[in-house]
Amino acid sequence: MIHDKTQQILSLYTSRGVVHDFESFKRNLNQIPVGAFILADKGYQGIYTLYPNNLLPLKAKRRCKLNSELKTYNQSINKRRMGIEHV
Repeated sequence: MIHDKTQQILSLYTSRGVVHDFESFKRNLNQIPVGAFILADKGYQGIYTLYPNNLLPLKAKRRCKLNSELKTYNQSINKRRMGIEHV
């Protein structure tokens, strides 16, 4: 977990072996500060049921591409997420 503006690491989760990021998130859900806003990638589909204060890129449906407006929406989310990926 990082601070959006300063890119400072606020919290770090570790585990043994191979664990998907979303599984690690579910295990450590109680450590997320109240009111925190989560930016996540498409691997976190279903996060809304666990933590509604989030923003995910939209997935294209089978045989149906995203229109240019939705692609722009996804790009804006992904630009904000880049700092997280680089930590």
